[in-house]
Amino acid sequence: MRNAAARSNLLVPEVREVMDIRQASDYLGISPDTLYKYASEGFVPAFKLGNRWRFKRSRLDEWMDRQSDLQSSTTNAEIEAGKKKPVQPAV
Repeated sequence: MRNAAARSNLLVPEVREVMDIRQASDYLGISPDTLYKYASEGFVPAFKLGNRWRFKRSRLDEWMDRQSDLQSSTTNAEIEAGKKKPVQPAV
């Protein structure tokens, strides 16, 4: 019974509040290289601990909510006119 529980934990990755670039890229579903670029440009909320990027899950969730709200607030007229709303950098 204990072995089955241990194996089932391997299938579900642990999501921590503070994640490194690999964990955060898995969480967001993008490559680590893309996430590194986004963090360097200030596009996603991130901070450096020493010389390594770190990401707070709660801040990423808030950022995704804001990005989702921006996308859903785009009107059909803007889409038809070929205008795109600029993507806001992380706050």
